[in-house]
Amino acid sequence: MQIDTTKMSSRGQVVIPIEMRKGINEGDKLIIIKRDNEIILKKSLPETALWSEKSLAKTWLTKEEDEAWKDL
Repeated sequence: MQIDTTKMSSRGQVVIPIEMRKGINEGDKLIIIKRDNEIILKKSLPETALWSEKSLAKTWLTKEEDEAWKDL
């Protein structure tokens, strides 16, 4: 497990530390999940590229989180 810190810019951008970018290439899709005070960033796998946000929410999230996704 790796742990590091980063800051969010005024435009909402964050930098993933270089040591954690291995295996992530420019243009790769990333999935962002917010749960309470936690933000999870996952690399989207090719087979998930066809999944909708709604189906991802049903697969990975609780009912409360699914409700939060529906209006995004």
